[in-house]
Amino acid sequence: MDWQADDDSPPGGTPGRGDGLPELIAGFEHGGAWGAAGPSAALSAALEAAAGPEDLYEGAGPDALVGIVRQWAAIESWAAAGLLAALRTMMREDGAGNPLLRRRPDLPDGWDDSLNYEIAGALAMGPVSAGNLAGLAWALGTRLPGIGRLLADGTLTRAKAKLVVQVFEPLDEDEATRAEALILPELAGKTYFQAERLAWRAALAVAPDVAERRRSKAERERARVTVFREESGAVGLSGRDLPAVQALSGHANVLARAGLYAKSGAFGGQTDSTLQALAYLDLLNGVTAADRIAFASGAASEPPGGPEPDEPEPDGGPEPDEPEPDDPDEPDGPEPDDPEPPGGPEWDEPEPPGPEPDGPEPDGPEPDDSAPDEPEPDEPEPHEPDDPEASGPGGSKRALAEVTVPLATLHRRAERAGENRLLGPLDPAITRDLAAAAARSPYSRWEVTIVDDHGHAAGHGVARPRRGRRQRPQPPGPACCALPARVNITITETLLRQLAAQPAQPRPGAPPGDWALTPRQARTGDDAPGEYGTWALTLPGGRELAVRFDAVPTHACDHRYRASTYQPGDRLRRLVQVRDHECTFPPCSRPARESDFEHAVPYDKGGQTDACNAGARSRRCHQVKQMPGWTVAQPKPGWHVWTTPTGRSYVQEPWRYIA
Repeated sequence: MDWQADDDSPPGGTPGRGDGLPELIAGFEHGGAWGAAGPSAALSAALEAAAGPEDLYEGAGPDALVGIVRQWAAIESWAAAGLLAALRTMMREDGAGNPLLRRRPDLPDGWDDSLNYEIAGALAMGPVSAGNLAGLAWALGTRLPGIGRLLADGTLTRAKAKLVVQVFEPLDEDEATRAEALILPELAGKTYFQAERLAWRAALAVAPDVAERRRSKAERERARVTVFREESGAVGLSGRDLPAVQALSGHANVLARAGLYAKSGAFGGQTDSTLQALAYLDLLNGVTAADRIAFASGAASEPPGGPEPDEPEPDGGPEPDEPEPDDPDEPDGPEPDDPEPPGGPEWDEPEPPGPEPDGPEPDGPEPDDSAPDEPEPDEPEPHEPDDPEASGPGGSKRALAEVTVPLATLHRRAERAGENRLLGPLDPAITRDLAAAAARSPYSRWEVTIVDDHGHAAGHGVARPRRGRRQRPQPPGPACCALPARVNITITETLLRQLAAQPAQPRPGAPPGDWALTPRQARTGDDAPGEYGTWALTLPGGRELAVRFDAVPTHACDHRYRASTYQPGDRLRRLVQVRDHECTFPPCSRPARESDFEHAVPYDKGGQTDACNAGARSRRCHQVKQMPGWTVAQPKPGWHVWTTPTGRSYVQEPWRYIA
């Protein structure tokens, strides 16, 4: 295909196919003019010319092909923005003040089914989906124009732009504008799941009460269990809009039962996900672990089943579930053009503890690449009956939900969001509920993280029972709402200094034994940076734990935790996990606790086992990093620069905590 360059083409113009093809292909390489060009008709023509007959991209190397893929994605977003802009024009009035398509007078910025059906017919979609598409177009043009611009310039896919619109839907105009301003600089290069987390953080920052009201209304009015057919033909059974404490506790029970099945050895060849599905159904149907394991071992002649129903179902079977209000053309979850559902089974999203879904871990040159959560050898964990690592019912290891909670939120000094690895950002009310439920469980573990002005971890301590004290206070609230959890309480350095400077005293209006962090041997003035001393953490009900803080090697590294051996000490491993929080490959969201402790410069090539040469890598990211052409550098501790074989670099900074 021969074509002419227009005014939007890069400097120097662009040749057609023929003698100018090598220059055209080179323009898509790293640093090339076409690789940096914004989406336009000229870019689309250049991409088509580079593709050539049968889309073979003759003469294009890996570097150029990466640039071509990126620019096709930008064109796709640009085209979506153009479609939505045309829809917005259909909603506006003409020059005489007449709407091109009649809008409903009883709704602000609303329109009637005339428009919806016009769109539905043109695009072969259901009227509800057409109405949703029209709403997206209007929101990106008037309510969130900055997000609309990111779609048009190729920064966001349509699915990610739609996600932000949905998260911000309950906000009023001013709140939406402020929330949009918070995330606009952060969205480039983010996955669907990461964009969702950013959007929720921003929404909760500007209007935590709105998020709480929406959640509470959903729990009251929309809690339900649905049965549906999966794409595979199998059946899905899902609880939706459930109360968070009970849902997380139930999920932990499923993981614990699945862990017991795996430990039994009776389910050879079955994946963690399969065992979790089996555990889920067994718990619902009242099948005991012993019966299931006995059947799997061949000791039972009939498969175990739940209790018989009290009476048979009426003719015709159970009543069908009430259909969802959404159009069937628009199923729940991300759109097909962004196949990254939050919390899904993709390798780079959070998964339950256990081996990678692609099978046993292969042999490799680094045999210690696992991250067991063990007590530090210099501070043995007391073996009390409420040891959080104790076995659960039937000998299964107790699964702990992970919750991050700002101390300022617990003290009601501020309404800041919490976080859960499965649920994402949490509104302040549910954050306090989850923390209180964790305090009611004797199996919960407690940590405290000090963060700097940027949200990066600066100090961290594990809260342990006070030596010589065996406290059994009963926290307030029903025991049935207890949540075994690993709770990380975050606190800013500023607030920590304020607590150290003031005498310990109950907060106004706080019940006796409420949340408290008080100094025992605090250091605030002339001590070395990162010296925070020892503190006492008091939980609701009066239980007191001791917290000794260690400096987290972020920004600078004084090598205090360096190991002379290949394997890191438990303290160094823990602090790197706290600093990184997730795998350090930017698109990967695998938790650091489930990732490898990996040397940036390999140990056998002179790399030190130290925080300034280590980072959390998921097993698969670790394997990719070891492939030819890939490098990871740390210009300073906590900043990981990944360079691909094509020369492109991607930077991951330390995790930003909310405190």
